[in-house]
Amino acid sequence: MTSAPENSQNPADALPKSWDPSAVEAELYQQWVDAGYFEADPTSDKPGYSIVLPPPNVTGSLHMGHALDHTLMDVLSRRKRMQGYEVLWLPGMDHAGIATQTVVEKQLAADGKKKEDLGREAFIEKVWQWKAESGGMIQGQMRRIGDGVDWSRDRFTMDEGLSRAVQTMFKRLYDEGLIYRAERLVNWSPVLQTAISDIEVKFEEVEGELVSLRYGSLNDDEPHVVVATTRVETMLGDTAVAVHPEDERYKDIIGTTLEHPITGRQIPIIADEYVDPEFGTGAVKITPAHDPNDFEMGLRHDLPMPTIMDKAGRIADSGTRFDGMDRFEARIAIREELAAQGRVVAEKRPYLHSVGHSERSGETIEPRLSMQWWVKVDKLAKAAGDAVRNGHTVIHPASQEPRWFDWVDNMHDWCISRQLWWGHRIPIWYGPNGEVECFGPDEIAPEGWEQDPDVLDTWFSSGLWPFSTMGWPEKTPELDKFYPTSVLVTGYDILFFWVARMMMFGTYVSGDDAVHQAQVPFRDLFLHGLVRDQFGKKMSKSRGNGIDPLDWVERFGADALRFTLARGANPGGDLAVGEDHAQSSRNFANKLFNATKFALMNGAVIGELPARQQLTDADRWILDRLEQVRTEVDAAFDHYEFSKACEALYHFAWDEVCDWYLELAKVQLAEGSAHADGTKVVLGTVLDQLLRLLHPVIPFVTETLWKVLTGGESVVIASWPETSGIATDETAAQRVADLQRLVTEIRRFRSDQGLKPSQKVAARLVGVEDADLVAQVPAVQSLARLTAPEDSFSATASIEVRLSRATVTVELDTSGSIDVGAEIARLRKDLAAAEKELTGTSAKLSNEAFLAKAPDQVVEKIRGRKQIAEEEIARITARLKELGAA
Repeated sequence: MTSAPENSQNPADALPKSWDPSAVEAELYQQWVDAGYFEADPTSDKPGYSIVLPPPNVTGSLHMGHALDHTLMDVLSRRKRMQGYEVLWLPGMDHAGIATQTVVEKQLAADGKKKEDLGREAFIEKVWQWKAESGGMIQGQMRRIGDGVDWSRDRFTMDEGLSRAVQTMFKRLYDEGLIYRAERLVNWSPVLQTAISDIEVKFEEVEGELVSLRYGSLNDDEPHVVVATTRVETMLGDTAVAVHPEDERYKDIIGTTLEHPITGRQIPIIADEYVDPEFGTGAVKITPAHDPNDFEMGLRHDLPMPTIMDKAGRIADSGTRFDGMDRFEARIAIREELAAQGRVVAEKRPYLHSVGHSERSGETIEPRLSMQWWVKVDKLAKAAGDAVRNGHTVIHPASQEPRWFDWVDNMHDWCISRQLWWGHRIPIWYGPNGEVECFGPDEIAPEGWEQDPDVLDTWFSSGLWPFSTMGWPEKTPELDKFYPTSVLVTGYDILFFWVARMMMFGTYVSGDDAVHQAQVPFRDLFLHGLVRDQFGKKMSKSRGNGIDPLDWVERFGADALRFTLARGANPGGDLAVGEDHAQSSRNFANKLFNATKFALMNGAVIGELPARQQLTDADRWILDRLEQVRTEVDAAFDHYEFSKACEALYHFAWDEVCDWYLELAKVQLAEGSAHADGTKVVLGTVLDQLLRLLHPVIPFVTETLWKVLTGGESVVIASWPETSGIATDETAAQRVADLQRLVTEIRRFRSDQGLKPSQKVAARLVGVEDADLVAQVPAVQSLARLTAPEDSFSATASIEVRLSRATVTVELDTSGSIDVGAEIARLRKDLAAAEKELTGTSAKLSNEAFLAKAPDQVVEKIRGRKQIAEEEIARITARLKELGAA
C-alpha cells in the first residue's frame, strides 16, 4: 500500500489506485498482533466476553468448514471488542491421537520401521518432534483470514497444564465410580488396532453379498431355519438364532437347539421382540461379540460371547481350519464350505448396503468385544440436558433442541480408552499383587507398579477445553473473568461428539470453587450448518468439489472469503457457495473502496453534523437509513443471524449509499452549493459508521479505508456505532423515495427510447410543485441526464410518473437524440420475439390435452408469459407508431 506524500492536500492520495488485498492483508494483520489488540486482560474493568476456538487437529489444514467457523467467531469477537468488552478469543490445537500417530507411523514405515522398533518413549518423542517441525500449519492459515485470536494464550491439548486438568478430571470421575473398566462392543480398526469413536466411522454404500444359509437339518421335514447375512465369516461366533416370539412359523422350535454347521456347537433358538418377522425369513443369526444389536440381545439372553477375530481382523480361536485367515478371505472360504454342505439357500450379489469405514485408515470397521475404559454417563448426560432445559445454555437455533435432547437423554456409556501411544495416558496403575489405583497429577505411583498402556479418547481432553485452557483446576484470573464462556460456535454435525462432552464435564465441575459455581461451559450455543458447493452438494474429495479457502484468499482476498461465508450463514442452515459468490464479495470490497476514495476526493470529512434543519432531504434520509440499518444489524448479530446482518449492510452500502446518496451528494457538493459543507460531514459520518459496522466481517478493507478517512489509530479498537436517538424524518424519506421513483422511471423511458446513458436530453418537469419536489429538481436533472428546457423547446415524448403526493409529467425533446432507423430495426426485432412468445403461449393455453395434464402452477406461469408478451407488443407497437413506422 502506498503512503501519502508529505505535500498531499487530499487524504485520498494516501490510498492506492485500486484495492489489492494481497498488498496489505499480511502487513495489517501483523500490525494488529504487534499492537496487542487481540490480547485479553483478565484484570480489566470492562465486562468480559469469551470464545474458545474449537481446537483443530494439529495434523489439519483449513477447510471451508473451519473458515466458516473462524469467520463467525471473529465477527462476534471484533464486534464485542468495539462495543467495549474485554474480549478473549482463545486459540489452540488438538493433539488428534489417531491422526497424528498415523502420520508419524507412515513416516517410520517409509524408512522400513515400526513404532515398536523405537519403543514407546522414543516414539512419543518422535511425535513431539514432528509436531514442532510440521504440525500447526493451520495457525498460519488462521492469520491469512484475519483471525483476531489471543496468540499469547495459544494452547495445545497435550500442554502440561491441560494434562494436569485431564488427570484431575479422570481421578475425580474414577473416585466417584463414574469411570470403570469393562468388556463391551466397540468400533474396532484392524489396521490401527484400536477402538475408535463414532465420529471417526464413516458409513459408505458398498457392493457386497447377501447369503441365505440354513441351520439345522437339510431335510425340510426336520427342524431347520434359514438366516441371511452379509458377513458369513461371523457365523463362526454365532451363539443363537433369534425369531420373534409371536412368529407362528417358529413357535415349535423356540427353546430348542440346532447344531452349528461348522463348529458342531448346539445353538439355541431364542425369542426376542427385536426381530422383525416381516424382514427376510424372520430369523436372524446372533453373533454377540461382533455386532452391536446382537451384543444387546446377548446381554438380554445371557448368551456366550466368543470373539473369533484377533486385533488385526484375522479369524482366531474359533477351533476351525479357518483360524489365521483374514476376515475377507474367510468370508469366501466359509461360504464355499457351507455351499459344499448344501446350506447356501440363496445368494444375492452384488448387494448394496451401508458399511462403516475408518475415517483415518479407510478399512472396514469391525464391531469387536474388547476390554476398555468407560465413562458412566447417566448422571452427566442428565445434567447436560437439564442445562438446556433450564435455560442456562441457550441453543441457537432453537430447532436444534430436540436433537440435543434426543442424544443426551438416550446416551450410552462412553468408551474413553484407545490402544495408542500418542495421547493422554490413562492414569491407572497396577500393582504387583493385583492392586488397581488411580493417581492424580500430584501423586506418584509406587515403584514396581505399571501404568495402563492405553491413552484417552481425544474427546476427553477436548471436552475440558473451555475451562482447562483457562487454568482449571487452579483458580485463575482468567476463569474469574472469562468463564463460563459467552458462546460456542460450531457445526451441528459435532453437536453430540464434542458439545455434549463439554456440557457433561462443565456441569460436573460446576460446584468447584475454581469455576465459581459455573453451571455451564458456555451460555450460548450457536450451531451453523455445513458448507456445500454451489449446487448444494456436500464437499468431498471423491466428488472433487472441495474448495480450498486459501485459494479464494489468494484470488479474491480474505475479506471476500469472509463476506461470502458470513453472508450465507443462517442459524442451523447449510450454505451453498461457489466462485461467483466470492467474485461478488470481491466486487463489494472494490465498490466500498472506490466509493470511499471518491468521497475523500470530494471533501468528505469527519466532524460535527450540522443541525438537522440545515441538512438536505438526501442528507437526513441517508442518516436515518444508517440508523435503521444499524438497529437491524445489531438485532441480527445479537441473534447470530449473520446472513441477515450482511444482507442489510450489503444493500445499504451498495444500493443506497453508492447508487443513490453518492450521486445525490455530487449535486450538493457542486461549486457554490449552500449544502456542500454539510454534505461533506454527512458523507464522512455515513462512511465512518458504515466501515465500523462492516469491520467485523471484512476487517482488512475497512481498516485501510477507516484509518485514512478518520485519521484514527485503528478501526479494530474504534467504538461500535450507537443509536443517534433522533426520530426518522418521514417527510425527507418520502421525498427521496419519490425522487428515486421519478429518476428510475425516466431512466427506464430513456432506455426504451434507445437513448445512450450518457446522452443529455432537454426536459420539462410538470407538477413538481404539487409533488413537493421543487428542491429535488437539480438532483433529478443530474441523475436522469436531463437539461433545462430552452425557449425553443418542443416536446416529442412524455411520460407520467405517479408519486406519493401528485403525478409528475416529464416532457422530453428527443429529436435528434436517437438514430431513428436503428431504433426502428431494434424495435421490430423485439416485436418479432414478443409475437413468437405470444403465439407459443396461446397455442399451449388453447390445447385441451396439455391443460388436462399440466400442473396448475405451470399453466399459471404460461398465462403470465402470455400477458407479458401482449403488454410488450402493445408497448413496441405504440413506440413504432411514434416513430412513424407502425
